Amino acid sequence: MQSLNPDPKAHYTSVYGALKKIIRTEGFWRPLRGLNVMMMGAGPAHAMYFACYENMKRTLNAVFHHQGNSHLANGIAGSMATLLHDAVMNPAEVVKQRMQMYNSPHRSALSCIRTVWGTEGLGAFYRSYTTQLTMNIPFQSIHFITYEFLQEQINPYRGYNPQSHIISGGLAGALAAAATTPLDVCKTLLNTQENMALSLANISGRLSGMANAFRTVYQLNGLPGYFKGVQARVIYQMPSTAISWSVYEFFKYFLTKHKLENRTPY
Repeated sequence: MQSLNPDPKAHYTSVYGALKKIIRTEGFWRPLRGLNVMMMGAGPAHAMYFACYENMKRTLNAVFHHQGNSHLANGIAGSMATLLHDAVMNPAEVVKQRMQMYNSPHRSALSCIRTVWGTEGLGAFYRSYTTQLTMNIPFQSIHFITYEFLQEQINPYRGYNPQSHIISGGLAGALAAAATTPLDVCKTLLNTQENMALSLANISGRLSGMANAFRTVYQLNGLPGYFKGVQARVIYQMPSTAISWSVYEFFKYFLTKHKLENRTPY
């Protein structure tokens, strides 16, 4: 849906319509292309992400001498965690998006990696890294600040409460996703190097840089172009962040439960 100049056979007007058409014309498993490379990247990326966030949040709250949670500390911690997370996930995103494009020549993640590496070099996997950071730093700042704020409202004692983690995570993800959709559209263009769109914009060679991506999106689709796929993005991020937070909070509770039970009260 974020394609700036899609093939007529791949023109979608709604999330449900897109899913139905993709399954009907390209097969039942087509929407899951790129799943394996995302799973391989997500494990180490999220391990570094949450470890960095927890440590930075604790350190910064101590520096700011804040009783409880500081929204500024949460935002900075989320931004720092994003640097590590995106260093791992950016190459995985490039491979996933190239495999998911309509009529993609890549039949497997490995063949995609080999082709991109051979024809464009290592830099192709990080061409959108600065744009990804420009998108994900505000995304994660909004995400973590909103999550921590909602937790303060509906789970003030910060105990393990699955319902509160799901609600807070889902709402935080939806708000952050909607606010950063324009940057995601630019990132997608840089990752996919969409040939038809670049030709239409009279761009020869490779498109690089967030500013150039912003100009190209506006040139081809105007302001509405920045919000292509916003519904799909919000629908994707709500359950994604809700699941992520609820699973993380469960394992955090499970792995630290014995320490809390053995702690001597003061």
